[in-house]
Amino acid sequence: MCGIAGFWDSTHHFRADDAGAVLRRMTDAIRHRGPDDEGFFQDAAAGIALGHRRLSVIDLSPEGHQPMVSASGRFVIVYNGEVYNHRALRQELVKLGAAFRGHSDTEVILAAIEQWGLDEALKRFIGMFAFVLWDRRERALSLVRDRLGIKPLYYGWVGTRLVFASELKAVTAMPGFDNAIDRDALCLLLRHDYIAAPHSIYEGVRKLQPGTVLTLAASDMPKAPTDESLLAANTRTFWSARDVAIAGMADRLHQSDAEAVDELDRLLRDAVALRMEADVPLGAFLSGGIDSSLVVALMQAQSPRPVQTFSIGFREKGFDEAVHARAVAKHLGTDHHELYVTAQDALDVVPQLPGMFDEPFSDSSQIPTFLVAQMARRNVTVSLSGDGGDELFGGYRRYFAGRRIERSLGRVPIALQRGAARSLSRHPGFYESMLAGVNACLPSGKKMRRPRAKVAVLARMLEAGSADERYRLMMSHHRNPADVVLHGNEPSLQIGNPVVASDTDALIERMMFNDLVTYLPGDILAKVDRASMAVSLEARVPLLDHRVVEFSWRVPIEQKVRDGKGKWLLRQVLYRYAPESLMERPKQGFGVPIGAWLRGPLRDWAETLLDERRLREQGYFEPGPVRQLLDRHLAGRADEGPRLWDVLMFQAWLAEAGRQPLPVRDAAAA
Repeated sequence: MCGIAGFWDSTHHFRADDAGAVLRRMTDAIRHRGPDDEGFFQDAAAGIALGHRRLSVIDLSPEGHQPMVSASGRFVIVYNGEVYNHRALRQELVKLGAAFRGHSDTEVILAAIEQWGLDEALKRFIGMFAFVLWDRRERALSLVRDRLGIKPLYYGWVGTRLVFASELKAVTAMPGFDNAIDRDALCLLLRHDYIAAPHSIYEGVRKLQPGTVLTLAASDMPKAPTDESLLAANTRTFWSARDVAIAGMADRLHQSDAEAVDELDRLLRDAVALRMEADVPLGAFLSGGIDSSLVVALMQAQSPRPVQTFSIGFREKGFDEAVHARAVAKHLGTDHHELYVTAQDALDVVPQLPGMFDEPFSDSSQIPTFLVAQMARRNVTVSLSGDGGDELFGGYRRYFAGRRIERSLGRVPIALQRGAARSLSRHPGFYESMLAGVNACLPSGKKMRRPRAKVAVLARMLEAGSADERYRLMMSHHRNPADVVLHGNEPSLQIGNPVVASDTDALIERMMFNDLVTYLPGDILAKVDRASMAVSLEARVPLLDHRVVEFSWRVPIEQKVRDGKGKWLLRQVLYRYAPESLMERPKQGFGVPIGAWLRGPLRDWAETLLDERRLREQGYFEPGPVRQLLDRHLAGRADEGPRLWDVLMFQAWLAEAGRQPLPVRDAAAA
């Protein structure tokens, strides 16, 4: 795992010495991604500069140093990630006449590209990767990102220079960078709590989409500042989640339950085994849930010694998973490490978040994710994680809520839905009182949480009109972000797979697809990458092996969702290694009590960042709606914690960018 950065200055604005100084400044900005080594490559005649920061994981010798030049001298690469099947590829390449100096996967990548060409080589790689490849012969530069978007890669124009890096802070280190904040991207943050690819917080800087290659030849490079159309025109796809879903549904597996469990067990054992290769200490995050427990079980089943596992706990009720992780670890016989963190431990992370996540990011589970990564790094350099199971096998509770909504509303004519929505919106107080009265009459086990808030939710669902739009609303924080962001227009993101049928029986797969291409890379994988790399820890995600993804789309929905529960097939594999009684508990999110903290120890910090005068002078948010959210939350009339956190993470990031750090009040003083 590493950090990469560089630029292509076809106008030769920099002298070689100046270009080298700029490149070092860029790589210094991402030193945390690779503290073990650094390297640089410059082709002054072409204006190419490539930089690398290395976290040594495989082949710790100097033979793994980057930038690396291919055996023929044609290609130069800077690479972040792991190609897990590099040993098998090496054997194949040796039979074809290739010779190797060391044992790194980087050298295998270059040999594969020389042997088969870039696109064909990419089809053979199993792994996570983002890399930049300079073809000296063709004078062409290629930017590549892995199939699922596990590893990040930003790129964009700074004047006539094409700049690229693992993180935005390296891009902004380029002299002359003065790109404006993208207000449309800010709308996406308020909608989803992350900024979805291809957008970034800066105008003119983009995230390379998962599964794509951007190739530019010297003849493509501009002599004057250009727009983004040139980059879009030179981008191609080498793997598509949409194509995988289409192909999988057209060719469903017709296996018995036992055959399907056997096949998934085999696939996952291999995916986990490949990701257990490392020349440094290795472990796993363990929450005690289905996904992480399955990854750890498969690791332990293939390890001659106890696997090191890591979990953190909170004393706050409803936020502690450590007890479940402890029970799973005991059953599997792992070398378990557990840390209970205090509210102050978590609050101490808050000032670090803007620099850690590099652009505004507001999934509050970023805090415990960082804490467990920090804990693991004291013992290991690589940690496996269970991310991806929910999106592939139907694990989120919202999938079932969405299906219930569609089954109910599907019987109601559209005109009647819209009429009911208008009535609910015009007379919310009446319906809120009525629903609260009904709730008061229900037995304790059947009572609704926050019944008054359900009226506004129902009105929005009725207004939406389509299943895709209703799911978008379920995944939204701010209903209309453009009403809050001054001069912002929310970009349209493709939701829904038109090939997945819209009838209620297929709705769960439709929602799973949406999450696979938006929420998973934009939120979950970005969170794990930034939190782990902040402490120089490599995180690996075996459930997102592309072979598992392709298999999951061929599995009929009946083997993913059964008896009102998701992840049926994953559960059956897990029950081969751990008893069902150990795993049967309600799904619990990995979060922190942000709402309570904003009324307590974070209140002064939030009040400072959301001061009406400050908001007005900065000119990014309408002060009125933001202050209303804060006042409603502080008064206890509603839990507006998630929506406030979206705004606060931008405000904190803005203060960091403007070198205006703000203190967080001591939790003990709350």
